[in-house]
This record gives sequence, C-alpha cells and structure tokens, in this order.
Amino acid sequence: MYKPDYDYRQDSAGLCPGGTFGQWVSALSRYQAITGDQATRERVQQLNRLYAQSVGAGYFDKNRFPAYCYDKLVCGLIDSHEFANDPNAWTILAETTDIVLPYLPPHAVDRELSWRAGKENDISYNWDESYTLPENLFLAYRRGAGERYKQLAIRFLDDQTYFDPLAAGVNVFPGKHAYSYVNALNSAIQAYLVLGSEKHLRAARNAFEILITTQSFATGGWGPDEQLRPPNSAALAASLTDQHQSFETPCGAYAHFKLTRSLIQITRRPEYGDSMERVMYNTVLGAKPLLADGTAFYYSDYSYKGHKGYSRHRWPCCSGTLPQIAADYRISAYFHDRQDLYVNLYTPSTVRWKRAGNKIELKQSSQYPYEEIVQFEIAVSKPEEFALRFRIPAWVSGASLSVNGKLALKDPNREVYAGLYRQWRTGDRIELHLPMTTRLEAIDSQHSDIVALMYGPLVLFPLTHNTLQLTREQLLGAKRTGTTWQVSTSTGGLRFLPFTEIVDENYSTYLRVT
Repeated sequence: MYKPDYDYRQDSAGLCPGGTFGQWVSALSRYQAITGDQATRERVQQLNRLYAQSVGAGYFDKNRFPAYCYDKLVCGLIDSHEFANDPNAWTILAETTDIVLPYLPPHAVDRELSWRAGKENDISYNWDESYTLPENLFLAYRRGAGERYKQLAIRFLDDQTYFDPLAAGVNVFPGKHAYSYVNALNSAIQAYLVLGSEKHLRAARNAFEILITTQSFATGGWGPDEQLRPPNSAALAASLTDQHQSFETPCGAYAHFKLTRSLIQITRRPEYGDSMERVMYNTVLGAKPLLADGTAFYYSDYSYKGHKGYSRHRWPCCSGTLPQIAADYRISAYFHDRQDLYVNLYTPSTVRWKRAGNKIELKQSSQYPYEEIVQFEIAVSKPEEFALRFRIPAWVSGASLSVNGKLALKDPNREVYAGLYRQWRTGDRIELHLPMTTRLEAIDSQHSDIVALMYGPLVLFPLTHNTLQLTREQLLGAKRTGTTWQVSTSTGGLRFLPFTEIVDENYSTYLRVT
C-alpha cells in the first residue's frame, strides 16, 4: 500500500512502499542457491523483470526513504545475479542507480537529521538510512557490477560521526537507532575487505564489544524502543517496566548474524559465534510466523509483563529480513579456510567440502541445546590430514572431545576454536561433550538482583506476570523435564520455557531475587 500522506502515528500500512521487495528477492535467491529449485530461479527473474518495468515510473517520487529502499533493492539484485543467475540483474541495477541518485544526499546523513527541503516538519522523512548503503554497494563492486559502486560506497561511509570515534574506542551508541546503526557496522566490515582499512575493522570490533557489554539483554537482543542507550544508566533495567518493544527481532538478528559471521571469518574468534548462537535461540527462532496479509512478528518483548504478538503495521519495514536470516542459517553453521573446517553452530546438519579435490562430508546429529552431547561422523573420498575445529562456548566448563570412543581433548581452551588435527578416514566419529548447568545473569552491574535464568545458550522465561520473591538458590535448583523447567516456590511450582517454546503464554524475562 502506498500512501504519500502516511501518518506514522495512526496508519498501519504504507510507511515504506516496496521497502521489503528487495529483501524478498534476496531471500528467494539465497533459497534457490540452497535448493537448486528452477521454479524459484524463474520467480526471482520474473520479479526483477516486473520491478524493472516500474522503477522508471516514479518509484522514488514522494518516497520517504530513497536510500533505505535503494539499499534493499541493491541487495536483491546482487543476490539474484550471484545466486539465481539473473542475466539482467546488472542492467536493472544500473538503471535503478541512475534513477535514485538525484534523490540521495551528497554523503551519509545521520538519522533524525533533516536534509530535504520542505519536509522539516515531518520527522518520518528523517528516518532514511543512507549510512547503511556501503555494505551492499561494496558487495556489488566485489561481485563485478563495476567501479561505480565502490566509489558510491566510499561516498556514504559514515566516518566522521560514527566509524572514526568507534575506531578510537569512543562509545557513540547512545541515542542512535539500534538496528540501522548496528547494521551499518557491516559497511565497516566491507570497507576493511575492499579497501584494506584497518580503521574500519577496528571500529567494527570495538562497536561489537560495546554492544555486548553495555547494550545487550541476556537474550543477546539489544535496543529497547529501537534505541541504543547510555552505558551505566540503568536504561535496560528501566525498559523492563515501560517497554514492550525490546528488540527488532528479524532485522536486528539479521544484522547481528552478518556482523558476527564476518568477524569470525576475519579473526577466528569463537566469542562471536557464542553471541550469534545466543541471538539465534533467544530471539529469531522464537518469532511467530509471518501471515499472508503481511502481519508480522517484529518486536521481542523482554519486559516483566512480556507477551509474543504481531506488529500493528502490516509488512513492517524490515520484515523481509526474516526469510533472509532463515536462508543464512546454513552459511553460519560452518566455515573453512584452505586448511581446516570450523564447526560454529550445533544443529543436525551435513556439510560437504572439497579440499584440494578431496570430497569431505561431516554429518552432525544432536538434540543440542537440550542435550549435552553432539555427535559427528566423517566421510572422505581418501584419507587426509587436516583439523576439525569446534567452538567451545564461554559458558561451558569441562568440555571434552572424543574420537572413535577415545578422549582426545579435555577442557579445551574456550578462546579459540578447539582443533582436532589428524588423518581422517571414512567412518571416524567425533563426540563433543558440552556440560550444561543453570546459572544466573544480571541485567547490568547496577542491578545484581535483576537476573535471567540461563541453561547453556538458552534463556529460560518464567511463565508469570506476578511479582515473586525468589532466591538465587531456588532459581538455580530448577528441574528440567523435556523442554520445560520447574522452580519450586513457597506458593507452588513456577514453570520456565525457552523462547522457542513460548506461543501465547504470558512471561517475564527477568526476575528479582532476594
């Protein structure tokens, strides 16, 4: 629905016409790459042809968010070129770029700043996100669309007010829009990969550390009411009582996955995988399904009176990130370099890898995170020496790795991907043991009495809206049956569920302990 006179305070649809179109083309292209489905390839190419017929007919006229929509369209077109083999993708991208350029600012403009004459009195016109453009423009250049996109990417790097201070270790998060500015860190990653800019890599790494230590709930989510908050301000704790829009789940998880995946590939550091896993289990895997009329689950609610619900906006701006991140689970589970294979996520799956002509297959089976044992079986076209490397989560104590029933590595270093180097043969079996216990995590250092109950990577949500007086010992003594945990209280039992198991129940994320 397109409404030029859209009122963001009242209307339920029309804020960002076509804003999710490029995301859906991207998601379908990635799905086609996974499945090889010819019908999906044809659908992608048909969508692009139909879009090409419309873009020259005033698509960007009266559009509040030309940079935002262009960013999504670039993503869809470069993915349809790369994964769905659309022969017209570069031509359509060039035409789109020619058309949109007059509507873009001369450089990256921070959100909430007015730059369009005549629109100063409508704040919604200031929600465009030109500072996120470089990521997909750099990718377009890397995939062969031309030098033009590299230069455009450089033009929109948000260095002065964002990347430069972050690279110097200055926290400039407070007050910034949560999803878009975390997503913009992926532009810094691409600047490092394309330009070799150590400054931009430093900015991304520093920003991640700030995000985890000053902005994040136990779930891994961040940004209550779509805002990054001042550190040491009790803002996260306050949001538990006055906020039900705790985390923009589909888009926030999508940005988080991209950032952590890139940082793993660049640094080989497992803490980024830990963070990715936490966000996966406690946010996006618990999203309610998208409905046919565009009704979407958008916000996770981490308040004391939490409830899963749908956005009041149909086809909310970034709802297309949900199918994108679902397609990306496959590229987040495993990584490899020239020598070794890295296992990052523990989920039933099979990875196939050609290493110098040798066909290697690793099959993973488990009930993780509900069980402590993860099993692997290897098949190779010929015996070969290399390392299988496994992420050992920071929360675990006493992990071990066994090969063919014999202990190979006990309590491995959690600061690196633990490696098993040997000559592998078909039929070799690996068993990873990740002992799990309950533990408590405070919402911040100022509120040690406001805690979430954790089990492995899972936050356990109490199914209550009542104020209860519980002790730490009571919470840590939670007993598990299947996917449910039970805590004994003076008034009876209190049931806890992981986010993925909650449907319509009332819940809380944190409890106060005595």
